Amino acid sequence: MSRDSIGKILAVAFLVCIFCSILVSATAVVLNERQERNKAEEKKKNILLAAGFYEPKKPIDEQFDKIEARIVDLETGLFRPEIDPAEFNSRAAARDQETRYQIPAEQDLAGIKARSRYKDVYLVVENDQMQQIILPVHGKGLWSTMYGFLALDKDLTTVNGFAFYEHGETPGLGGEIDNPAWKRQWPGKKIYDENGVLRIEVLKGQVNPRSPDAIYQADGLAGATLTARGVDNLLKYWLGENGYKPFLANLKTERLNP
Repeated sequence: MSRDSIGKILAVAFLVCIFCSILVSATAVVLNERQERNKAEEKKKNILLAAGFYEPKKPIDEQFDKIEARIVDLETGLFRPEIDPAEFNSRAAARDQETRYQIPAEQDLAGIKARSRYKDVYLVVENDQMQQIILPVHGKGLWSTMYGFLALDKDLTTVNGFAFYEHGETPGLGGEIDNPAWKRQWPGKKIYDENGVLRIEVLKGQVNPRSPDAIYQADGLAGATLTARGVDNLLKYWLGENGYKPFLANLKTERLNP
C-alpha cells in the first residue's frame, strides 16, 4: 500500500482513535473511585459547615464520627432503617419511578416539580443524645436549583446553621447566599412558634430587630428579590406538611415519650 494512500491514512486515523478511546476509558475508570470519594468528602464537609463545627485542619472523617446518617420516609415521617444511607442518592431517587413523588402544582412552593419519597437526614449524636439534626433542602432560585443544608438544634425548631453548597445564582446578587455575613444571621432563628405553626420568613428588606417577629425573620438579598423569594419558598416547602414537618413532629414525640 502506498505510504500516502487514502486507505493507509484512514487506517492510521482509525488506530489513533481506538488508542485514544481506550486511554480515555481507562482513565475514567481509574479516576471514578477518586471522584466519588471526593464527592462524598465534599458532602460531609458541607454538612459539618451547616452544623457549625467544621475544622479545616482536622480530618473530615474524624469530625464526622459523631454524625449519624438516617433515611426518613417523608409520607409517614418515620425512619426507614432497611435503606442504607451509604447507598442512597436523593437526586437519583427523585428520577426513579418507584421512589419519585410528583408534587401537586399547588403544593410545589420550591418549584422542583418532583422529589424522592425518602430523604437522607443527619443526626449529631453525643453521649447517645441527639444534639442537632441536619436536613438537606433544595429549591429554585432565579437561575438555578439551590442545594443546601439546614441544621436545627435539639429542640427541632431553632436554627443552628444554614448554608448552600451548590447553585448558579448571579455573583454579587443572588450569589450573596454564600456571603458569610448573610449566613451568620441564621443561628438562633426559630422555624416554628410555640404552637407548631411554621413562621420562618425571608424578607424583601431587612429585619427590624425590635419587631416581635424578628426571631422568625431573616434579611433578604439586596438586588436579588427572586433568589431571596426562592430561599423563602424552599424553606416553607421543606419545613411544611409536604416536607419534613411530619418527621420532626414524630421525632419530637419519640423523644418526649421514649
